[in-house]
Amino acid sequence: MNVRLWVALDVSSQSDADAILARLDGHRDIKVGMELFYSAGPEYVRDLIGRGYHIFLDLKCHDIPRTVARAVGNIDRLGVELLTVHAAGGFEMLDAACQAQGTLSLVGVTVLTSLDSKGLADIGIFTPIAELARVQAQAAAKAGIAGLVASGGEVQALRQLWPTARLVVPGIRRTGDAAGDQRRVVGAAEAVRLGASDIVVGRPITAAYDPKRVLEQFLRELSG
Repeated sequence: MNVRLWVALDVSSQSDADAILARLDGHRDIKVGMELFYSAGPEYVRDLIGRGYHIFLDLKCHDIPRTVARAVGNIDRLGVELLTVHAAGGFEMLDAACQAQGTLSLVGVTVLTSLDSKGLADIGIFTPIAELARVQAQAAAKAGIAGLVASGGEVQALRQLWPTARLVVPGIRRTGDAAGDQRRVVGAAEAVRLGASDIVVGRPITAAYDPKRVLEQFLRELSG
């Protein structure tokens, strides 16, 4: 499997994002999340695509089906490759998103990697994380979207449940890296062994003294 490594530009300005990109030696698979999108807007996404970058837009769309469908249609016209929607939005929302997706691929976010069982219990969800992810996966597969975003702790079971899914694993860390606000982290090679098709790496690369060197370390790890 050819695993994709998406570098997350978790910064608040176009100038900061461009400074990181300049230090990545032409790596083209880039994740743009809410922080940057809400600052720089769709114009910056178009600019990145025009410069030859492949964009994973991580907006975690979650609303009534009609609203999400219209948002997905607008995002498709930007030319991005991958977009996140919240699997918790339910089958009808996921189905509406799928009907509007055009040429982009959709992946459903299961349980955020910043949440653990305690965090879920704090908002009244007592279903075990693995079971919650399984139920969400079934709804996503039924709707026809490409796959899921899940932590390394759930990805193996999800791969067995849904062999053809695109499984995106964030929360990737090396030994010794700070977890930050992540609660469920995993190493790059371990994520791939468990069944990831894509991994997302942010601060371990972008906050490094030498981002290019750290990126190359991750890519070597993925290549075996």
